[in-house]
Amino acid sequence: MVRHNVFFWLVPSLTDEQKTSFENGLKALFEIDVVRKGSYGTPAATPERPVTQNDFDYYLCLEFASVEDHNIYQEHPDHEVFVHNFSQWFETVKVFDTEILN
Repeated sequence: MVRHNVFFWLVPSLTDEQKTSFENGLKALFEIDVVRKGSYGTPAATPERPVTQNDFDYYLCLEFASVEDHNIYQEHPDHEVFVHNFSQWFETVKVFDTEILN
């Protein structure tokens, strides 16, 4: 299994309506056929520690059965629509893809 972890730092000037639209865009990614499971969220109000980074705006987690399914997702038209519609709102994006071993 592959877990696709994406952290988004969005431009600060987004309105609440734009943030709602972004969230709807994230949810739409869950419907892509090779996505086994999806979730998204915002930073938790956990205590600050030297190892904690919680200055991001949104987190997306998608699970795939295989690297091949992940690669299909990357080229899927609905993923392309998400990138096209929202990339102008990304200040920074960090992706951490993990192959789950247990």
